[in-house]
Amino acid sequence: MNTTTAKHTLTRKRVWIPAVATVAVLGLGGAGVAYAADGDNGPLTGGDRDRVGAAALDAVGGGEVLEAETSDDRGEAYEVDVLDATGVEWSISLDDDLQVVTREREDADDDGDDRYDDTTDTSDTTDTPDADDRPVTGGERERVEAAAVEEVGSGEAVSVERSDDVRDGTPEAYEVEVVEADGTEWDVTLGEDLAVLDSRQDR
Repeated sequence: MNTTTAKHTLTRKRVWIPAVATVAVLGLGGAGVAYAADGDNGPLTGGDRDRVGAAALDAVGGGEVLEAETSDDRGEAYEVDVLDATGVEWSISLDDDLQVVTREREDADDDGDDRYDDTTDTSDTTDTPDADDRPVTGGERERVEAAAVEEVGSGEAVSVERSDDVRDGTPEAYEVEVVEADGTEWDVTLGEDLAVLDSRQDR
């Protein structure tokens, strides 16, 4: 998704793990997912997000959906970021039938032991996670989402990330993507006290 403001992106170490569990097929009721634009990834909302998220959670044994969007990668229809019950973050890709294509553990080798890496690449053993890499979950996420939706006036928060940027001398704390019912997307930046630091339509 193209944004009007600079976005911090989680560093992902792609760890390919064959999908060994069969995920139940959950019908999407025919049509594709709203808000996917001309080959670009688009956020999932409403019932589509719930169904796709449920399939992704099944692949890791439960947890919380952090972000879900369509995918234009070959053989993939959706990409879902989830936090499992043990606090480990995963990126799950699914096909049109909600079958698991890949499961990728986020930052699997930050400890440098390559336990989850099935390659011989050890070049990332000095990496350490930043404070803003921690996912926003639970009650904190609900409060952040509510503040962002209130700023826009309506819609659904589809992505929440921490931010360590500074805007006009004020530290940012959260970056939130909100999608209105008509598909209009907004980027809302909040401070630690959930005060709105910036809000603009994503064009």
